[in-house]
Amino acid sequence: MKNLKVSEMFLSIQGESTYAGRPCYFIRLAGCNLRCSYCDTKYSLNDNESHDISIDEIISTIQNSSVNLVEITGGEPLCHHNVSLLAAQLIDLGFTVLVETNGSLPISLLPSAAIKIIDWKCPGSGESGKMCIKNFTDFLTSKDEVKFVVKNSEDFNFAVDMITKYELFKKTTKILISPVMNEINAAQLAELIISSKLPLIMQLQLHKIIWPNIERGV
Repeated sequence: MKNLKVSEMFLSIQGESTYAGRPCYFIRLAGCNLRCSYCDTKYSLNDNESHDISIDEIISTIQNSSVNLVEITGGEPLCHHNVSLLAAQLIDLGFTVLVETNGSLPISLLPSAAIKIIDWKCPGSGESGKMCIKNFTDFLTSKDEVKFVVKNSEDFNFAVDMITKYELFKKTTKILISPVMNEINAAQLAELIISSKLPLIMQLQLHKIIWPNIERGV
């Protein structure tokens, strides 16, 4: 039986990416190979609180939710050997599958039809030196999305430098900039985006606006 270590599963509104606002079923896998300074799902970093759940049971639960959009997230989903199998089976069943990954492990492990939402860690995360650069030079496709989470103007300038250096807009038009809550003002970030004259997409975490005091299950 193929199992995954699951931190939580829930139906909610997608709060991030260009799919924000749509009902989405989330599978949050436990365990992560990075320790970002601003991590907002620390409960998922270790697998001590996780549950071993079979892929068949996960898929059955999603089918009962009656939504077509699924996100596999973490933690870091690519730490799990069976995540590609889960994504492939969901795609074969007709689901739109998003996989949110921290950018440090190769997305080539995933089915080509999966939509990858790839973080590029800025210096403020403390993990910017651990990116798998091939994700952005070799594996990125037009349907995939790149996300920079910024704590300050230095992080924003780093993001612009990486976008320019690696010519990311030649690979995807979906480049997201998101503020670290309580670190950079959203209006300040909006001004930085406008001043850059780049077609960046500002992303606020919609679920945190809707449910500001709830950590899990949203």
